[in-house]
Amino acid sequence: MYIALISLHALVLVAFHFFFCFEADWTKCSNFSPPATVILLILLSFEGLLFLLFTSVMFGTQVHSICSDETGIEQLKKEERRWAKRSRWMNLKVVFGHPFSVSWLSPFATPDHGKADVYQYIV
Repeated sequence: MYIALISLHALVLVAFHFFFCFEADWTKCSNFSPPATVILLILLSFEGLLFLLFTSVMFGTQVHSICSDETGIEQLKKEERRWAKRSRWMNLKVVFGHPFSVSWLSPFATPDHGKADVYQYIV
């Protein structure tokens, strides 16, 4: 998720740089020549778009796996579940902690299970 957000940010910065330099004098926008600057902006936008697509798909499949409580292998095998089915919200709380907080989005936070018993989710 973080790489996808950074890639999106890079794409926005490339677009702003291109539009602001397109109206202004190119020599004030970059130390490189105008053709070199355009080529570098195109390469950066291509790289940012590739990283954005790749990491967004990876993030989406991970969230789907968490919500469905199955790994990709289990989904491909289409085996019958041997565990109790929980709601999507409960699966998210098991992985990220209970109750919901903004710290779910922080890579430095550890899951806080609140007053809930940590082992209540183990089947």
